[in-house]
Amino acid sequence: MNLHQFRFVQEAVRRNLNLTETARALHTSQPGVSKAIIELEEELGVEIFARHGKRLKRVTEPGQHVLQSIELIMREVGNLKRIGEQYSAQDSGTLSIATTHTQARYVLPQPVASLREAFPKVNVSLHQGSPDQVARMLIDEVAEIGIATESLAQYDELVTLPCYEWQHMLVMPADHPLARQKNITLEELAGQPLITYHPSFTGRTKIDEAFAAKRLHPRIALEAIDSDVIKTYVRLGLGVGIVAEMALRDDGTNSDLVTLPAGQLFGMNVARVAFKRSAYLRNFVYKFAELVSDKLTRELITKAMTGRINDYEV
Repeated sequence: MNLHQFRFVQEAVRRNLNLTETARALHTSQPGVSKAIIELEEELGVEIFARHGKRLKRVTEPGQHVLQSIELIMREVGNLKRIGEQYSAQDSGTLSIATTHTQARYVLPQPVASLREAFPKVNVSLHQGSPDQVARMLIDEVAEIGIATESLAQYDELVTLPCYEWQHMLVMPADHPLARQKNITLEELAGQPLITYHPSFTGRTKIDEAFAAKRLHPRIALEAIDSDVIKTYVRLGLGVGIVAEMALRDDGTNSDLVTLPAGQLFGMNVARVAFKRSAYLRNFVYKFAELVSDKLTRELITKAMTGRINDYEV
């Protein structure tokens, strides 16, 4: 048995047992993938996949155990590569970060700049996506560190830690009827056209839960994943915006808008940093986490990766 066979089995499962897609992803031929899997099954003496003709239909019960072992082996192979890279190249290489648009646009620029100053030989690769895509990129080892508000803590394959707390803000033109009110209620908001995030982004779950708790049915006039897009449509008078406070930095670009805190309406949100469980983290990964949040330290992350702390001790 060899690593190529393990990769073929692993990728076949990721590609929903489609060997054509598996071969394309691994830049090889479909017959080659099929042959390698069969040879591994013959060597192990068990069928990893149940078949209908030449098509893979499902993972068998012994195949599930084989897959678990393959996952462990491939994870450790990845760790070995990272150990080699760290000690052969010292503090150089590429830091791959998976995150959402809001984090990439408003939170990470300064930490990335500070990391480059501390590790000038390190390049940064920034991957943007939904929180679920961020989790998947970590699991698939496309990225080493992920940062998002939604979803990350739901994946057993990930170690996550609280990073920082934030609230939503109400955004509206200065001449809007609600702009002069200090204490806006959910009932008043529900009577307005609202412009906010897509349901899977930037704490939208909290917004929906707050309205649902009071049995209100707000009119969501427009959904977006980009805070700047939300602010643009607010300026056009399409409705009241609900955006993350990170998107309202005091840099003069939002001076034409009235902004009001909405933590009392929707509660507080927690951005989380995540790593693949049991992954080997290089020096600059720890450093970047520390730059993102003063709550995070190398010692804390190391304990979390070995299962010796949980959120309540952070």
